[in-house]
Amino acid sequence: MMRFFKNINLLIAFVCFTSLVFGQQNGVKKAEPRKEGDGPYSQLIIRGVTLINSTGSPPLGPVDIVVENNRIAQISVVGTPNQPINAARRPKLIAGGKELNAEGMFLMPGFIDMHAHIGGANKGTDADYVFKLWMAHGITTIREPGSMNGIDWTLDEKAKSAKNEITAPRIYAYTVFGQGSKTPISTTEQARNWVKENAKKGSDGIKFFGVAPDIIAAAIDENKKLGLRAMAHHAQTDVGRWNAMNSAKAGLTSLEHWYGLPEAMFTDRTIQHYSNDYNYQNEQDRFGEAGTLWKQAAAPYSEKWNKVMNELIALNFTLTPTMDIYEANRDLMRARTAEWHADYTMPKLWDFYSPSWNSHGSYWHSWGTEQEVDWKENYQLWMKFINEYKNRGGRVTVGTDAGFIYQLFGFSYVREMELLRESGFHPLEVIKAATLNGAEALGVAKDLGSVEIGKLADFVIVAENPLANLQVLYGTGAIKLNANNEVVRAGGVKYTIKDGIVYDAKKLLEEVKEMVRAEKAKTGYSIKQPGVK
Repeated sequence: MMRFFKNINLLIAFVCFTSLVFGQQNGVKKAEPRKEGDGPYSQLIIRGVTLINSTGSPPLGPVDIVVENNRIAQISVVGTPNQPINAARRPKLIAGGKELNAEGMFLMPGFIDMHAHIGGANKGTDADYVFKLWMAHGITTIREPGSMNGIDWTLDEKAKSAKNEITAPRIYAYTVFGQGSKTPISTTEQARNWVKENAKKGSDGIKFFGVAPDIIAAAIDENKKLGLRAMAHHAQTDVGRWNAMNSAKAGLTSLEHWYGLPEAMFTDRTIQHYSNDYNYQNEQDRFGEAGTLWKQAAAPYSEKWNKVMNELIALNFTLTPTMDIYEANRDLMRARTAEWHADYTMPKLWDFYSPSWNSHGSYWHSWGTEQEVDWKENYQLWMKFINEYKNRGGRVTVGTDAGFIYQLFGFSYVREMELLRESGFHPLEVIKAATLNGAEALGVAKDLGSVEIGKLADFVIVAENPLANLQVLYGTGAIKLNANNEVVRAGGVKYTIKDGIVYDAKKLLEEVKEMVRAEKAKTGYSIKQPGVK
């Protein structure tokens, strides 16, 4: 998915030879200096929490977790459930240290969003708005797929986040291939030179779309030599000649969405069955017919299906499905009426979502039962592949691509976790996909992704058990009925801890809510369903 270009095909067409399309001066406001969060402290002790790790361990608690100088120094079991804490087992607080009482709560490693675009001027979503929605949902690390604000813009925010000068997740900045090039990249030599320059700038990797086979092969090869990683959205403009298997063999790190995967499993065709009046510029054609792609691929567990899956796993290929971003395709009304839109969706973003011939991902020209049934069937086959990929040892991560198709930053992350659960993942496998798997794909598992001695102090703390109900991770929580026959809200992340700094997640959400309220007050704006007066 793209952001600042309203039509993805135009971006794909021009990405290789002009920096102007990326809108480095697109008006996206950078984050303000940090005012939120307590710490860091020389010592932080989180007391009495139940640990839900990503190492394959079942929940364990109560434990005390000691952080010293932003590293996990000690994890101590301090008792058994339903019994008083054993004070003799508790780590001692040193002078200047801070205690956080988390008894009865649940702690997980900080979440990693592997497909997280930072805002968009045409959507009214500046950096503070996006960062705080992410942080309020426990997302402490993101991979920015393309740096469409310009790589220098993204690297500046990355540096500020690393120093905790702003309230933001840590950022891994990938550059869309060709960004900044003054001429079209049409030779392998030009591709290699661009990759070298991209690395010198400090980029963490490359995001590819539709690229000629010899060009992408050379770019991935040079990128690997420099020790960097790469991701790809296999656009329909080139997937007929370079699919997911080609990318995996070339050394690509991860597949975004799923484009290129069914094409690698075709048995009776080489090109998607496009209707005769299909036009790629018409996004209803593009996304509507994409909903039939998995049915055109090899059947689950067939010889070709198994061969492709096993080879991708052997190549250590990572899948970042972003199922959330296409979910409106199978139930548009649900996506439009999600309860958080009223309080947390910016006016310009809501307008961007609405049906349009120009805004990318707003292709609801005539969308109804037939398209939704196609996509429901598409999801069944897609989910079967993803779950079995995980079962055979393949790496699946959590990414969202929020800011399009009625998916809101932060909230969409929890929805992606729910969709992995629907695919067949055990809740503990979902947590692993959201944490350790992302850290491994980024090459930073020595520091992030699990709660182990020596790793960085990134945590998510919630008062309810997310394994019993992932919906308690939504900022709006989950509803339940209490003993007094009253409907109450339960959950929402309580604390997000990044680099040992403790953020009140609910206060971050309140800040976002106020941003949206203030923006609406300027014009008397209120969210209305499309076509309703």
